[in-house]
Amino acid sequence: MATDTEIRRRIISFAQERFLNPGFSKVTLDEIASELGISKKTIYKHFENKEDILRYGMQEMMRAIAKEIDRIVVSDRPFAEKLAGMMMIIGKQLSKLSRSAQSDMKKFAPELWKEIEVFRREQIFTKIEKMISQARDENIFRPDVNEQVLVLMILNCVQGILNPDVLSQNSFSAEQAFRIIFKTIFEGALTDGARKDFHEFDSPIHNF
Repeated sequence: MATDTEIRRRIISFAQERFLNPGFSKVTLDEIASELGISKKTIYKHFENKEDILRYGMQEMMRAIAKEIDRIVVSDRPFAEKLAGMMMIIGKQLSKLSRSAQSDMKKFAPELWKEIEVFRREQIFTKIEKMISQARDENIFRPDVNEQVLVLMILNCVQGILNPDVLSQNSFSAEQAFRIIFKTIFEGALTDGARKDFHEFDSPIHNF
């Protein structure tokens, strides 16, 4: 017989997959219970409501991203390799999140959406800023590049483009937008040698 922990894990895992695509509002607790072969009473034993399940799933995803990014940031790998690795990790996660799922979260779970935005700002972009600071010692950027401006460009581009309102009006995905933002900004800032290294590390990412 499955333990409470195993049941809870199954609910989160299955529901998260459905919440991310096609979207939070399009999935009911009845459907989740039916697909898992459990009762709604069992779901309510572990979670207060549907949003509670979504919150646990997204928090788990954010913890996993933060852990992987921390692993990259503290490593002694070259900056170009770190940058490519970070793009792959975040890109993989963004590819799971459909435009409709983002719109749903912003509309039906606004507090959770704010939490995600805070995570982007405090966990992802502070780590990118730390990487950029470390890169100064490796002469990665052209001498005329201001690293603080670089961080602000990334932050504002991501916040301005990777949001449900913009994505819903365009054909590109969050993953595609993220890659273009990073590649465009960094390729313009890197030295010729660093850009060449980045291209070598970046090539395999297209196949993930």
